[in-house]
Amino acid sequence: MTRRPTLSNRSLQLLGARGSRLLASGLCLAMLSACTLSPDYHRPESPTPVQFKHAAGWSQANPSDALARGSWWELYGDARLNDLVAQLNASNQTVAQYEAQYRQAQALVRSARGALFPSLDLNAGKTRSSQGTGSSSSSLSNNSSGIRDTYSTTLGVSWEADLWGKLRDGLAANEASAQASLADMAAIRLSLQSELVQNYLQLRVMDEQKRLLEATVEAYQRSLTMTQNQYRAGVSGKDAVAQAQTQLKTTQADLIDLVWQRAQLENAIAVLLGKAPADFALADSQDIPALPDVPVALPSQLLERRPDIASAERKVMSANASIGVARAAYYPDLTLSLNGGYSSSSFNDWISLPNRFWSVGPQLAMTLFDGGQRSAEVDRTEAVYDQTVAQYRQAVLDGFKEVENYLVQLKVYEDEARIRSEALDSARESLRLTNNQYKAGLIAYLDVVNVQTTALSNERSVLNLLQGRLVASVQLIAALGGGWDAQAAFAEAPEEDY
Repeated sequence: MTRRPTLSNRSLQLLGARGSRLLASGLCLAMLSACTLSPDYHRPESPTPVQFKHAAGWSQANPSDALARGSWWELYGDARLNDLVAQLNASNQTVAQYEAQYRQAQALVRSARGALFPSLDLNAGKTRSSQGTGSSSSSLSNNSSGIRDTYSTTLGVSWEADLWGKLRDGLAANEASAQASLADMAAIRLSLQSELVQNYLQLRVMDEQKRLLEATVEAYQRSLTMTQNQYRAGVSGKDAVAQAQTQLKTTQADLIDLVWQRAQLENAIAVLLGKAPADFALADSQDIPALPDVPVALPSQLLERRPDIASAERKVMSANASIGVARAAYYPDLTLSLNGGYSSSSFNDWISLPNRFWSVGPQLAMTLFDGGQRSAEVDRTEAVYDQTVAQYRQAVLDGFKEVENYLVQLKVYEDEARIRSEALDSARESLRLTNNQYKAGLIAYLDVVNVQTTALSNERSVLNLLQGRLVASVQLIAALGGGWDAQAAFAEAPEEDY
């Protein structure tokens, strides 16, 4: 009968005590690893009004509108504009630069996270060495002058215990920096989208101005022909002909001036799309996008809707975590390492039990004196934190200012548009009556010229005001953050492979 080996009570006690010590050590290490030296983070306080001062009469944003969905340019209802913005998002080179910066930030996050885990190294090599016979050492063997080959292979495991949160604070700082980089990319994309939409809307208004001037040139050409006929008939004087010619040539010059202005806008759009100006052309359009009803968010929502403000806050988070990294330098670093392998002078029995070696043990490293370098680094990181807090608060104030400015600008433009529309109606009626009087011979042509000039000026003023209102609406949307949302953007950031 074969007797099974059993453990004695003494052995069980020893194993239990040893296991308890190991368990206690593990728990202590885990508790230490859970600590961090960075200050608890709270969003910096900033003056946030309950509502915008000039928001009276504006509708509030809701999840059903284009502004909340992110495709804010769809508010203008122009299919060609939607296509251009899609091309910008895909091909703009400035956006590509910021996207590359974001990928760099993501790589730093992966690197910082990898530092939390053990590292495994494998080395294998051959060394040939020799020592000359001129040594005076008596310990040299007789064959010390010969050539010696050494074959070795080593497998090492090393792990730095994050006792004071240095690695985790570094990871938190990198994660916040990556989120700031993501917000920076969104901010530059929003800025470029805004620039594209502004250029496009100005170009469409310029097309309408071009049609207005072309029609005016035709009307002035007919007036010149009629005046020349009257001059030949002796009804009008030569001064009337000169006035008609002056009026015609001035308007033709204004029409020519629109050509290079439109070309500049078209070239700017081409570059925003990542194309050479020679490879892009935008045909004339008969329609001007209607002025949209821009929904206005609450001031408190602006902190989440503007990517530049979100970026500023994430930089505060990164600076806060960096304080913990600097403070951790005062405490020792604990590194656990394990190495093992084989070493032999012969290749044949290289990997064999007699040639094995191993080593294991902890290493504790601590700087005792550095001339105040660590203290200076802590002071520097705290100063950086204070700087980022001030930058965040300034970004918030600038955001509120921009929204208020564009709200009042659009309100003033609305009131001005109503007055200018009434002035335009009066100018058109005055021009009609004046032309009738001139055809009847009741007034001189100089009176007609003055009224025509006034009417054309009012026509162009109305178009310029419409252009200003469209541009201001785009600027207001951009000041409100477009359709960007910090919580959604950071939650939907691409997951990284670890």
